Parts: sequence; C-alpha cells; structure tokens
Amino acid sequence: MWIPTEHEKYGVVIASFRGTIPHGLSLEIGDTVQILEKCDHWYRGFALKNPNIKGTFPSNYIHLKNACVKNKGQFEMVIPTEDSVITEMTSTLRDWGTMWKQLYVRNEGDLFHRLWHIMNEILDLRRQVLVGHLTHDRMKDVKRHITARLDWGNEQLGLDLVPRKEYAMVDPEEISITELYRLMEHRHRKKDTPVPASSHHLFVQMKSLMCSNLGEELEVIFSLFDSKENRPISERFFLRLNRNGLPKCPEKPERHCSLFVDLSSSELRKDIYITVHIIRIGRMGAGEKKNACNVQYRRPFGCAVLSIADLLAGDAKDDLILKVYMCNTESDWYQIHENIIKKLNVRYNLTGSNAGLAVSLQLFHGDIEQIRRDYTSMFTHGVSITRKLGFSNIIMPGEMRNDLYITIERGEFEKGGKSVARNVEVMMYIVDNGGQILKDFISFGSGEPPASKFHSFVLYHNNSPRWAELLKLPIPVDKFRGAHIRFEFRHCSTKEKGEKKLFGFSFVPLMQENGRTLPDGTHELIVHKCEENTYLQDSSHYLKLPFSKGILLGNNNQAIKNTKESFWITSFLCSTKLTQNGDMLDLLKWRAHPDKIAGCLTKLKEIDGSEIVKFLQDTLDTLFGILDENSQKYGSKVFDSLVHIINLLQDSKFQHFKPVMDTYIESHFAGALAYRDLIKVLKWHVDRVTDMEVQEHIHDVLKALEYIFKYIVQSRRLFSLATGGQNEEEFRCCIQELLMSIRFFLSQESKGASALSQSQAVFLSSFPAVYSELLKLFDVREVANLVHDTLGSLPTIMHVDESLQAVKLQCIGKTVESQLYTNPDSRYILLPVVLHHLHMHLQEQKDLTMCARILSNIFCFIKKNSSEKSVLEEIDVIVNSLLDILLRTILEITSRPQPSGSAMRLQFQDVTGEFVSCLLSLLRQMTDRHYQQLLDRFNTKDELRDFLLQIFTVFRILIRPEMFPKDWTVMRLVANNVIITTVLYLSDALRKNFLNENFDYKIWDSYFYLAVIFINQLCLQLEMFTPSKKKKVLEKYGDMRVTMGCEIFSMWQNLGEHKLHFIPALIGPFLEVTLIPQPDLRNVMIPIFHDMMDWEQRRSGNFKQVEAKLIDKLDSLMSEGKGDETYRELFNSILLKKIERETWRESGVSLIATVTRLMERLLDYRDCMKMGEVDGKKIGCTVSLLNFYKTELNKEEMYIRYIHKLYDLHLKAQNFTEAAYTLLLYDELLEWSDRPLREFLNYPMQTEWQRKEYLHLTIIQNFDRGKCWENGIILCRKIAEQYESYYDYRNLSKMRMMEASLYDKIMDQQRLEPEFFRVGFYGKKFPFFLRNKEFVCRGHDYERLEAFQQRMLNEFPHAIAMQHANQPDETIFQAEAQYLQIYAVTPIPESQEVLQREGIPDNIKSFYKVNHIWRFRYDRPFHKGTKDKENEFKSLWVERTTLILVQSLPGISRWFEVEKREVVEMSPLENAIEVLENKNQQLRTLISQCQTRQMQNINPLTMCLNGVIDAAVNGGVARYQEAFFVKEYILNHPQDGEKITRLRELMLEQAQILEFGLAVHEKFVPQDMRPLHKKLVDQFFVMKSSLGIQEFSACVQASPVHFPNGSPRVCRNSAPASMSPEGARVIPRRSPLSYPAVNRYSSSSLSSQASAEVSNITGQSESSDEVFNMQPSPSTSSLSSTHSASPNVTSSAPSSARASPLLSDKHKHSRENSCLSPRERPCSAIYPIPSEPSQRMLLNNFGDGALPRSDPNLSGPEKAVNPTPSSWSLDSGKEARNMSESGKLMSPPVPPRPTQTASPARHVALVSPSSAGRSPMKGSVQSFTPSPVECHSSGLISNSPVLSGSYSSGISSLSRCSTSETSGFESQGNEQTIPNYSVSEEPMRKESKTPPPYSVYERTLRRPVPLPHSLSIPVTSDPPALPPKPLQARPNNLENSSRRTEQVPRPRPLPRKVSQL
Repeated sequence: MWIPTEHEKYGVVIASFRGTIPHGLSLEIGDTVQILEKCDHWYRGFALKNPNIKGTFPSNYIHLKNACVKNKGQFEMVIPTEDSVITEMTSTLRDWGTMWKQLYVRNEGDLFHRLWHIMNEILDLRRQVLVGHLTHDRMKDVKRHITARLDWGNEQLGLDLVPRKEYAMVDPEEISITELYRLMEHRHRKKDTPVPASSHHLFVQMKSLMCSNLGEELEVIFSLFDSKENRPISERFFLRLNRNGLPKCPEKPERHCSLFVDLSSSELRKDIYITVHIIRIGRMGAGEKKNACNVQYRRPFGCAVLSIADLLAGDAKDDLILKVYMCNTESDWYQIHENIIKKLNVRYNLTGSNAGLAVSLQLFHGDIEQIRRDYTSMFTHGVSITRKLGFSNIIMPGEMRNDLYITIERGEFEKGGKSVARNVEVMMYIVDNGGQILKDFISFGSGEPPASKFHSFVLYHNNSPRWAELLKLPIPVDKFRGAHIRFEFRHCSTKEKGEKKLFGFSFVPLMQENGRTLPDGTHELIVHKCEENTYLQDSSHYLKLPFSKGILLGNNNQAIKNTKESFWITSFLCSTKLTQNGDMLDLLKWRAHPDKIAGCLTKLKEIDGSEIVKFLQDTLDTLFGILDENSQKYGSKVFDSLVHIINLLQDSKFQHFKPVMDTYIESHFAGALAYRDLIKVLKWHVDRVTDMEVQEHIHDVLKALEYIFKYIVQSRRLFSLATGGQNEEEFRCCIQELLMSIRFFLSQESKGASALSQSQAVFLSSFPAVYSELLKLFDVREVANLVHDTLGSLPTIMHVDESLQAVKLQCIGKTVESQLYTNPDSRYILLPVVLHHLHMHLQEQKDLTMCARILSNIFCFIKKNSSEKSVLEEIDVIVNSLLDILLRTILEITSRPQPSGSAMRLQFQDVTGEFVSCLLSLLRQMTDRHYQQLLDRFNTKDELRDFLLQIFTVFRILIRPEMFPKDWTVMRLVANNVIITTVLYLSDALRKNFLNENFDYKIWDSYFYLAVIFINQLCLQLEMFTPSKKKKVLEKYGDMRVTMGCEIFSMWQNLGEHKLHFIPALIGPFLEVTLIPQPDLRNVMIPIFHDMMDWEQRRSGNFKQVEAKLIDKLDSLMSEGKGDETYRELFNSILLKKIERETWRESGVSLIATVTRLMERLLDYRDCMKMGEVDGKKIGCTVSLLNFYKTELNKEEMYIRYIHKLYDLHLKAQNFTEAAYTLLLYDELLEWSDRPLREFLNYPMQTEWQRKEYLHLTIIQNFDRGKCWENGIILCRKIAEQYESYYDYRNLSKMRMMEASLYDKIMDQQRLEPEFFRVGFYGKKFPFFLRNKEFVCRGHDYERLEAFQQRMLNEFPHAIAMQHANQPDETIFQAEAQYLQIYAVTPIPESQEVLQREGIPDNIKSFYKVNHIWRFRYDRPFHKGTKDKENEFKSLWVERTTLILVQSLPGISRWFEVEKREVVEMSPLENAIEVLENKNQQLRTLISQCQTRQMQNINPLTMCLNGVIDAAVNGGVARYQEAFFVKEYILNHPQDGEKITRLRELMLEQAQILEFGLAVHEKFVPQDMRPLHKKLVDQFFVMKSSLGIQEFSACVQASPVHFPNGSPRVCRNSAPASMSPEGARVIPRRSPLSYPAVNRYSSSSLSSQASAEVSNITGQSESSDEVFNMQPSPSTSSLSSTHSASPNVTSSAPSSARASPLLSDKHKHSRENSCLSPRERPCSAIYPIPSEPSQRMLLNNFGDGALPRSDPNLSGPEKAVNPTPSSWSLDSGKEARNMSESGKLMSPPVPPRPTQTASPARHVALVSPSSAGRSPMKGSVQSFTPSPVECHSSGLISNSPVLSGSYSSGISSLSRCSTSETSGFESQGNEQTIPNYSVSEEPMRKESKTPPPYSVYERTLRRPVPLPHSLSIPVTSDPPALPPKPLQARPNNLENSSRRTEQVPRPRPLPRKVSQL
C-alpha cells in the first residue's frame, strides 16, 4: 500500500534506473528526486528536471538528504536543508554540464578544457565542504574560492550574475532592492574594474657576472637611486661572488635574492634607477704580479645602471644582461652611476673585460601580505627584504625600529711627508660606553649578516678620497646611550709587505649628554693624528677630545683650527624610540622646568609629526597633566596643542595612530575634570566664529571636533563614576549651550565662498562623528532631536557656496549611515529633515551621486514585507516628499546625453541605477492604502494625467535593455515584478478617470505601449532559459507576460468605441505580442484582432487598414525570428471561429486566408535563410514570396525589397544571369523620366532616369559575367538610344564600344550548354512552396544527373530518392516524409528557325538551344500488345512527356514550376521514322566534319558507317521493312500511308548518304583499315539490294558522289519531275511526327558545299561549276532537319545518353577554334522551309509583356497584351506596325555587318552561298550588303533568341540544321533555278508564353536571308546608314495568340506608386 512520506522527501540518484517495469520512472545517476509516497522498498515521485512525469523507483537507488517542505499537500515545495553554497554549486554544475558538452560540439576547445578544470576544482572544493571537518577560517577561504570560480564560469558562459552576501546567494525578496542593487553593482565592479595597487615591490636575483679575466672575489651592491633628487631611496642589497663570478652561497637564496619593498606608485617612473656597484677583493692593481703583495684590498671594479621604467614596459622574468662600466679616473667612482645615467661618456667606458651582469628582475604589485600568499614558494625558499631608506609612507603603531644610517662621504688628508698621495682605507667600529667593540651591528646591506667592523674600498694615491658608502647600524636602544663610532685611517702600502699603517682616527658619539641623538645631516669630523694601535684600545683617552669641527671645546680651539685634515660623514636616524628634538624632550620633562611650559606648548606645533607620534601617549599625558595643574593659565594652549595632535592624526602618514589615541582615551586617559575646560574653550571658539576674519585656527578646532567630544564624553564618564553622577544637569546645560552656539553659527547665511561658509563646511564634515559619543550619555530620542535641530538650522537657500551644499549633503549622508539612524524611533525624527534637504537638491539637480547614495541607504533599512506601523509611516512620508521628484530626476538624467569617458559613463550609470533601485524599493513597499492616498492627493485630472504619463514613461525607461548590464537578470526580474504590480494598481485609476467623455488618447496609448514592450522584454522570454532557471522564475514570479497580456485584453475591452482611435496603430505592437511562443498569451491576445476587424468594418465598411498593417508588420517581425507554425494554425483557427457569425464573414475569411498564406511563405523563407550556404531552396523560397507580394498582396515596396534580396542571393551563388533577370523586375517598373525618387535600400536620392540607367549598367554587367551577351547587347542598344536622344555622345561612344565587345565575346569565347533536370518534391515534410510540386532546374556547368541528384539530396538530407520516373500516387503526396524524383529532360527550343539556318556559327546557335525554354521533353519506351520476339520494332512505342513551365528558363531562378504536362504516345512507325532521321542527321554531321577536316581521326565515321551498314545487312533497316512495309500492316493502318512513304524515303536517303560517306571515307581511310573499308563497300551493295535499290537515278553521277549544296536529297514524291525547274514551289506537308525532335549533339550540318571539299580531297578540278553541274537525286526530304534523340533511351538514361558524346566530340575545340582559309570554310546553300503548324510562330506580337516574368499565374492572353508604358521592352513602334500590316515576315535578328571586310570570301559563304561557287575570281569575291529593311521570302519565320546565362560546352554536340522540306532540282549547267515559295493558308499561331526576351526587341533585319547570286543586290558605293531601331510586329489576331487552353484570373495591376522607390 502506498503511504505518503513524512520525512523521506528529497534524494539523489546513486545508480541509474531504466524504469522498465510498469509505471517505472527512468532515472540517471546524479538526478535529484522528490518523493511523494513509499511502499515496501519502493518510492513514488518525480525527477526535479521533469516534474510532470511521475513514476516508481527502488528506494536503494536513492541517497536521502535532509529537506524542509513548504506548502504541504498537492503543491508542496521541497527545499534541501544544506549550505546555500552547496545548493548553488550543485545547480550550477548541472547547468554547466549541458553547456560544456555544447562547447565541445561548437569546437571551442580552449574554453572547453578550462571549464573542465574549473568544474573539477569546484567538485573537489565541494567535497571538502561536505566532509565538514574544516575550521571556520578554512571554510571561509574554501567558500571564497568556490564563489570566485562559479562567477568566472558564469561570466565565460554568459550566465547571470549571482548576488551574494558573505559567499551565500541572497534571496532578492528578503532584502531591499537598493541593497540588491549594491550587491550586484559591487560584484560587477569587482569583475570589471580591478583596483590599482598602491604599493609595489621589486624582486632581484643575481645570477652571475660574465667576465673573461676575473680571478678575484667580488662584492655586488644593488640599490635604488632617484636621479631627480640625486639620492638613494633604498637600503643596499649586498652579495658576494666567487672567483668565477657566481654567488658564493648558492644554497642560500636569501644571499642572492632580494625583494625591494614598499615602492609607491609615484616611484615607478623613468628617473628611478637600479644601480649596481661592483667591488673586487684583491691586489691594489688589477694587473700586478701575484707575489707583489698578499694583502687583500677592496677596489672599485665597475658599475651598471637600469631604469625601472624598462621593467614597466613588460614582463621581465627573463634574465637581463647589464653592461658594466668603469670610470676613467678613480676619483670619479663615487658618482659613476650619475655619470652613466647622464651619459657623460668622457668620464667612463666599458670595463676592459667587457663584463656583463646577468640578473633576473620582476615587479610585483599589491600588499606585501598578498604577495606572500600568492608567491609562497619565493618566501619559503628564502628571500632577503630590502627596505626603503627611513620610514615608509605609512607608519604603523607598534613598529619597532632603531636604525642609524651612516654614509662615509669623503676625507681630506695630508701627504704625510711622502712624495705621492696615500692609499687611504677607512675602518669603522662601534664602541660602547665601556670601551668594548659592539659585535655584529654594522650591516653592509640585506643579504649579508651584520659584521663587527667595516673596511672601505681603497682609492689609489688619493689624498682626497670620496667613498659615498652607505651603512646601516641597527643598534638597540639600550646600547645607544654612551656608544660612539670610531673611524680609523690607514695607508695601504703596495710594497712587498703590503702593510696597512695607521695614521689617524675620528670618532662621533651617538647621543649627546642631554639625551638627544646625533642630529641628522653631514658632519665634518676632526682627524686626530695617531700612529699607535694601542692608543685606541682605551677609548677614554680620546673621548674627551673634540670630535667635530662644529663643536669645539675650550683650550684646544686654536690647535684644532690649524689642522687641515678632515673627514665627512652623513647620518640619518630612523627610530621609533629615540628623538633628536630638544623641544620634545623639554615638553616631556615639563615638571623639571615649569617656567618653560608655555614655550614648550607653543613649540609643539613646530615639532615633526613623526616625533610626536613616537611619544603620543607620553605627550597626551603631559598635556592633560598641565591642564590639571593650571587650567586657568594653560587651558587654551593645551586645547590648541590637543587640536594640533588630533589633526596630525588626520594625515595619511599617521592615520594608523588613531587606534592608538582611541586606546589611550579608553584605557589611559584620566582627566575626569577636563570636560569642563574643553567645553568652555570649545564654546569660546564657536561663539567667535562669526567675528573672526582669519579662520584657519577655528577650522583646525572644528576638524578635531570628533576627538574633542571623545575626550569630553570620556572625561564626563570618569567624573560620573568618581562622583556618582553629580552635576548631570549642569553638564546637559553645557552641552545644550554649546549646541545652541553651533546652531546659531550654522544658521548664519553668507553669499559665495566666504570664510564663514568654509567654517560651516568644516563643522558639518566633523559633526556626524559626534553622534555616537553623545549616545553614550544621552537617550536616543534626545540625541535625535539635538541632531534634528542642528541640521534643521542650516540655511535652505540653494544659491550659497556650492562646496557648502556638497558638504551639507555629505553630512546628511553620514547621518543616515550612522548608528543613530538605525533606531526606528530616532529615524522617524530625523527622516523629515533628511528628506527636506534631499528634495531641495533633487529639485535643483545637484549632487545627484550623493543624493542617490543617501536614498539607497534610507531604503536599505526598509525591508520587504515590513508591516510595522513605523515602516508604513516612513513610506507615507517618503511618498509624499520624494516620489514625484524621484520620477522627474530619473526622467531628467536618462534624457541627458551620456558622457564619453568610460569613468564618467560608469558614474552616470551608477547614479541612474541607484535612483531606479530607490524608486523600485519605494513602489515595492507601497500598499493599497499608499496607492489610494497617492491617487487621492491629486486635485485635478490633469495632475493625475501628468503623473500617470510620467510614471509610464519612467517604466518604459526601466525596461530598456541598457538600463542594467546584460547579466543582471535577477535585478530585471525584481524590477518587472514591481512594475507589473504598480501597473495593476494604476490601471484602475485609468479606467475610472479617463474613459467615456474623459477619454484621453495619449495616456491610453502610453499605457498600451508600456504593456507591449513589457511583454516583449528579452529577460521575460522563459523559452530561452535553461529548465532550472525557468522553474525558479515561474516559482517566484509566475509568467508575468500572461498577467500583462490579460490586463491588456481587459483594458481593451473597456475602451468600447474608443478602440477606433487605436486602429491600425496598435495592430503591429499587438501582433508582436501574439508572436511570442506562449500559448496562454496567444489565446488571450489573438481575439483582439477580430475585435479590430469588427470595429473597422463598422467604421468604414471594410478592414483594409487592418489587412495592410498586419501584412506589413508580419514580414518584419517574422524576419526577426518571431512566430512559428503553431502560431499560424492558432491564428487561423481562433479568428475563423470568432468570425463565424459575423455578417462580413466572407471578406474576413479571405483576409485570414491571405495572412495565413503569407505566414506560410514567411516561415519557409525564414527557415531557408537559416542555412549557411546559398542553395536552390533559399532562392526558390524568395521567388515564391516575391511573387506572392506582387500578385496577391500588391505590396510594391515589399516586392522590390525581395527583388533585391533575391538579387543578393544570386550574386552570392554566382548566378549572374539569374541576378540580371531579377534586377530587370525592378527596372521594368521604372521609366526614362526625370521624376525624383527618394532614398531607398542602397540607392541614393536620384531621378528615375538615373536609377534606371544605373540598373541597366548593372544588369549588363551581370549578363556579361553570366556569358549571356545577346541580352546585354539589347540593353546596350536601349541605353544607347537614351544617350543619343540626350546627345550624350561620350557615353554613347562607351556604350557602342561595350556593345561591340559583347559581339566579340559571342564569337570568341566558349559557352557551356547546361543540363536540365526535372525534380518532383513529394510529401508533406517539404516547405509549402515545394510541397507536391514538380520543377525543371537548370544545372550548373559540367553538372550531370548524378552530381545534381547528390546536390539535391545534400540540400534535403532527410529526403528519399525515388528510383522510377512514374508519377507518384496519392499515398506519396500525403506521406509525412520527403520524396525526391529526379531525371534529366531535353529542352525544346522555341526558336527553330535560327537553329536550322545554314552558315550561322555554332557560337551563336548555342545561345538559342538552351535559352528561353518553356518546354522540356522526356521519352519512355514501352511495348504495347504482344511483343514479337523476332522483331521487337513492331510493338515498340514511346511515351513522350512534354513539361510546360510557368516561366521560361533561364529566369529569375534556376528552376521553375511545371505548369502543364502533355503526354502522348508515339507509334512504332513514328518511332522508326525518328530513329532514321536521327541516324541520317548523325551521318551527315560526321561526313561534313570529315570533309571540312574538323576530325583529326576518322574512327568515329568508320564506326558509324560500320554500325549502320552492318545493322542494315544483318536486319537493322530490314526489320523496319518486315514490320511496316508488309501488306498486312498497310491494310490495317491505312492512315499511315504517308508515314510509310516517309520511312521509305528515309531508307533511300540513308543509302545515298552512306554511298557518299563511303566515297569520303575512301579518301581518308588509313592503309591498315583498307580491308575494313572494302568490307563496308561490299556490305553496302548487299544492303542496297535488300532495299531493292539497283542504281540511283541517272541524275546522280557515279561514285565518288558529290552532293549539290553538300548533301544528297532523295526524292520524296512518287513523281520526281512534278516540280518543274521553271516554277518550283513549296508543298507544305505535315511531318509524320507531330513532336519536333532535337538531337543535342549535332554541331554542324552537311549543307555545305560538299563539292568544293570533295574536289579538294580528290584532287579534281577546283572549278565550282563542276560541283553545281551535279544533279540531285529526286528527293523531297531534308538532310538537315532537326530530330530528337533515339526513343530507345530509357527513363534512367536521358542525361547519360546526352552526356556520352560521340568520339568525334572530343575534337570540337580544335574544330571550332581552327582558323579555316576561305576555301576551307563551308558555304551554306539553304533551302528555306516554312514551319509546320505545330512549330510555327509568327513574328508579330513578340514584344508584348515585360521580359522577366515572376508571375506564374498570368494566362496566355494576359501575357500577350500590349505592354504598359513602364514595361521593360525595346519596342520601336511604327516601323514594326508597318511591317506587320504589309504582311511581310522578317528574318531573325542578326547583328549588322560592316560594308567592307578583310575576308570577303567569308561573307560570301555567309551571305550568298552560290556566289562563292560561281565566282569567276577565286578568292576575291566582292561582298555585298543588302538593304537592312528589305524582306525576302515570306516563308521565312523570325524566331527569337532566348536569354540565358548558360553557354555551350566545349564538347562537340550535334546542332540543329536547317532543312528544306520541298523537293527541287537544280537545272543542268550554270543557270540556277529560283524556287517560288508559298505559305500554307492555315492561320499561323503564336506561342502563348512570354515571348523570347531579346529577339523580340530586335525587329530590324540586321542580316537578310541569303539570295541566289542572280538576285543579289549590287554593292553600293555608299555605306549603309546606322542600323534602324528594332521593329515590332503587332498581333493580327489576339484570339489565336495563345496556345494555352487554361485561363488564369488576371492579377491585380501593380500601382505606379513605385515612382518614389
């Protein structure tokens, strides 16, 4: 039975549990669980990470932990009872764990590893805390380390800053908001701004002296030298080196490492130097022989210098090598370091050995104790400490020092009867009063133990030596008295004995008889003659002698004056026990000399402060002793002396002695009567403040006020203790009188910075320190009233001295911070006066920083939920006094521009933040009663309105993201909680006071605006939080967005008819709110849109405004990442349900459907844009959205924006052609006008003409980059026309040159032909714009089916590739998956005529093959009926699928949707015809290539001939005969008579081609392949016989066969002579195949002058007449018609079939690029043919519509209508119309030709095919230029070239060849028959698609159809005029202008407001 648990409530999972049992709960190790029930050994509960899933789990998997339960029952909350630091660590580590793994995924390795180490450290520290064996101090230290690491990790991971108090997280609800702000700000500052260190330390380590010839021991002395003051600033660091230059004691680091301590920041400058002096220990001369002298002397060696600034530049941990210098003359040794610093090169040079000193130097910053903690190893191993000279900047009490510094400066000695100067050495001893030498009190420097004697270095032959050696004598105080220093002078001989001979001595006593020590300074000592060492052994012999020339004694004056020898030393005492000051001694011994008391008190002010603090207690005892002795006489002087001493302790140098004085007052002070005199003198001074002109003294008195009161209070307490509290009233009266005097003095007003105001300021700064002293004697209320009255007496005027105002505020601040204010009773008394002064300052906006600090302190005492009466009353006072001014202050400071400096900006933010926290604290403390009182206080509605507007504005400011740092989420949540609480209170006031007749739009608008930005705050979007953080927020505050959303809805409903004021203004903000992914919020807010639609419908009868605003905002909001699919469905369902019963339901449904469809597209667009690379999905999605804006929404500005987004995508993907088409969409909206356009997107403000010009140039550039030069040419012409019309010849010239360059590129550069692929997207998982649709895609260069398929699968990684080409069924359409069906398709060019014409280079044709393609084909072979195993051709059918697109390719996208599918079946007969046509075409092509020598290898032709002939012999063609020529088939299929005839013709035609091919083959076949050729010839005759061909018509000459015009023509009609030579006419026929087939691999035709080539090959006569004398065989077929590829290509092979070129294709490059001679170039002899009805296109009406069409929904007739003036076209109007009306059809546009050319033969070949053959002059045929506007055969049709960014590949492909489908003969002889062409009466139909984009604008005949030579126009002498402008033929019959049957509703026209864009 399950029993609810009582104590087992919380636990941690210690082993993972899979939960495989029924109702089992799956748990992972480390999860925390809350236990609800138990049963036996099982628990039931939930994991805290997922509280919604409850289940059972075994109890032994859980480690129970202590926890307390809140809200017992269903909604109970369990809180573990453990240290808050442990709780925080646990939750933080869990959050970090997830993010840590993400770091690994994102490849942020550095942070990943650092965080891993920190997490391990925290876990280790956590274990230490959990064990619980730590001491209190150690626990504190561990917690400090934990919180530091937690903060570091949170900062690195971008998590929130955690407010802490004593290492524990604080609950923001338990402390005041001002305190919370301070905690946050303190942690933020600690994180951001490290405090600069005030003290610094230099670490020095001596490594070695590198020198080539040492051999002697050395002494190295380091010190710090101030070159500015020219003195050393530190003691010396002294170390000894051995003969190798290494430290003598390497095992003792303190001997060669030292730390120079206590350097101030001011001493880290470039003129502070590290000086190193090196002394050698050895012989007198460095180069002397070893046996010269055995005595060791200290001799100068060298000096090195380094500026400390060099260390500041960087980390100097690496060893430094210092150069060592030596002075040129030894007498300069004392100042060598100064010379090196000053760079006086003449006085020093490098030491001879070029020595280098290796040292390691490093600067440390911070307190010395912190350095000890941070670098424990350095101090553990040992380091000597080198102090600064004298006391440090701060003297600490208890510091014991007694150091005497002696500098041996110089001496002046006589020669002593010698011819040369002496070598003087000084020896120093310290001798005590007993005459004994003191041991070990001479310190050479740190690093060396003290010694008993000192030897100076010796200067060679120098009677005036200067040493400047500094020594420290740390002599104890007890040995100081009576001791003296003795200096002995010896001459050091350089002779063999090397003796040191004494010649004199000096001495100096350390203390005078009166107790004063040796004064600091330089002393000139007398050198007494002495040559006997024994004389000095008894010091009493000489101590009576004078020691200094400044102090001469009685009778010896004259003798001493005559001596010329002197010795100078400098002394400096650093002692905390001894003094050199006589005045100080006199004062301390005042009782011995009572008459000197007045003088001593006066001189006290002149004594150095360090002397006074040394004897502070003695001095104070002296002063109060004098006061007790004679207060009347000395009272005032003692008071002044006491004031002097108190103020002395204010100095930063001595401030640490304040505790010494405090201790004295508490423990040693005994002046029980002193208070009377002190009060009396103090009052005397205060009473005279206003009268005194010079107030320096009173300033000193007022500064000392704190300690004066301390003495007064302590004295009174001592008196009370001694007398039992006598004279209490008297004392109170004295204090009251004193304070009255002070109040009077304070109340005096003075303008400006007078002496009085300065005194007032001094008093105010001291006064708060008195409160605590008064509290020792008086009641809290008494003191509070005294302080209240005193502060209340201050003048209220604000124009007085500003410094006084600042000090007054500081006094108020100290009062609030004082102990007095913490008591509620005194606080209530003080609060009014404090608020009064604050109000004045805030009103004037002065001293805001101080005001903010005071306010913060005030609110810190008011805790949350304090319901005590006193607190409520305080809140009342504060609200009445400060709320209004606080709001105004926040508005004022936030509206100011922020300061630029970082420090100022930080201060600005601090002030703002503090005021904000104060406001929030106040609002949080306000109750219903406070709000009611506040609102009742306003007398008029205007006042209330102003207040509400003000507070709403402030709230909007508080919500700003920049108000708090981004990681202050805790603070933001608290602020939001206060704001929403306040808004709920104030909304009632809004409803009651500002509705109906009192409606105020401004205040309601401010309210809604505040509510919306409140909901949209980033810190309230809980979906972005981690689960644990989200759970905490919801538990503490709930979802504040929903609360505010309900309030918005409630307030909206109250508006009634006033809602119309907010439509459509609030649609955008409310829409933004509904896009937040919070279901409850959406359910509340979406119905408001129905309300808006309803009210708008009532007002204007429609809701166009609502619709327009919704659509505009949706785009911008969704592009920002807001909204999702759930929102779209919810929006749709809620609003549809709401409008069910409305009268305007229909239009409402339409609006909702439109908005929903827009959302679908926007969501798809956003999802696509999240991808990294540009792919088809992005582009397709953008196209879909762009079209939607144009056709359905008619939003022109959005349409143009998306045009440019699509353009950018294309540029990024390098789809330059598509980019050009895309930009054309914008270009077509503009006209060539001078209307001004506003700045838009990246376009500046300019005229419409300028923008259109810029667009044209950009589009041309993109067409050029996309190798779509034909399109660029047309744009060049268009813009050239504009330049010409403006006579801008400069630009016109550039444009013509650009146009010419494009022509050159067409002819010279190579283009690849792209592949096309059909892609089907099936399944519901595809985006909306792709779902269950099929597209045709233009592939990339060199991209074949396999590569394309892989690319698509990469774009859609979850898609499944379908392996068949059949149409999918409904189950696939509805599947929750993605299916891709991909296969290659063949383009069907619209413009057949250009491709069929002879003589047009392949470079030109390649453009028309793959551009402007609407239709694509795909063939699938299958067998119908019973398959004949003997002859499968009988039942081989082909299913041909034609796909018609909504827009031609290429266009604004690389793929377009299939609009229509046409599926037809080709019969076996039709299939056979097509196969033969294709094969014949292939043969012609190969033969032609062989003739023109384009084939380097004849193998392709050999293989093709072999394949055809061998197949024909072995059953190929014979199978067709068996299948279709049998009687049975002819009888059963009477309708196929014509087709059977056609098949027979093709067979005969093939035979003739084969015969001709064999003839050509014979000429080129290599010798080793002759047998194969012979075999082919034999098999060919067998084949002919099988076809029933005995011999060809007599009109065909014997082999070798020469085809007239390059190809044999087989008679198509049964009567070959039916066409007379006199009147040949075209007999139109319907092709047996209604589906024009194209073989994509043909590259040139056989319709060249084969005769010329064959004659060249065979070596026959070159006369072209012979060629034309040949008779064609009777045939009406064409050898150059266009055909499709073999229908035997299966569904899986369309691409591969085309991707496998013939062997000859490999040579296309050489074929196309070889420069043929005029004789070698093939000349066309085209027989023009009329198009079949199914293929024909009229020229007229090609100019309709804009070129790029993004709208797939336009019907055919709509696309064919006349263009609007703004449509993008190059029509030229009248000329085109005239041409159309005259019934003349035009040839395709061809670029104009020049009148003369360097290669006439070439133009003959291209213009008049017969002229080259008949020219009597071989090689110099005059070219002609026919009239550009003359039209020739009406049977010629002008078809349009197509825009394309594609280009033909270098792989050879079979091109389409123009073919004559008429039968005709050339007459015998030289006379040529001119055929008479006629056109079928069947009305010609025009394709309904948008016309081919560019030839449509080329209406003028640039090049006429080639005519027979007899009809050619003679060459005129004048060159032709400029090419006329393009003509346009208008449609004659609009009804027949479309081939489409489906009609689509015409879209809404685009308004012309774009002019402003």
